[in-house]
Amino acid sequence: MPWYRYDAAQELLTLQVQAQPGAKKPGFEPYGTDLLKVRVAAPAVDGRANEALCELIAARLRVAPSRVAVTRGRSARRKTVTVRLASFDPAVLCDAASN
Repeated sequence: MPWYRYDAAQELLTLQVQAQPGAKKPGFEPYGTDLLKVRVAAPAVDGRANEALCELIAARLRVAPSRVAVTRGRSARRKTVTVRLASFDPAVLCDAASN
């Protein structure tokens, strides 16, 4: 499965993410063909890294952070993240990988 799946009928984006908490520079990069690596500065303490992950994805996709949720793997580095949005272009996140 690729790192994302978009259901236009439900306006639901599902991302397969490899999270890296405590990173010096937040950002995105490919992690194989089935994961998107997301680096966040927040530590993996008290859910802060998950919150930062959702905020970073929301900012990149230009949606409210409340529309982004970690639906699987809250305490793991590999996570499933869902985003409610009307349309999705994977290049928005892929281009972020070249930062």
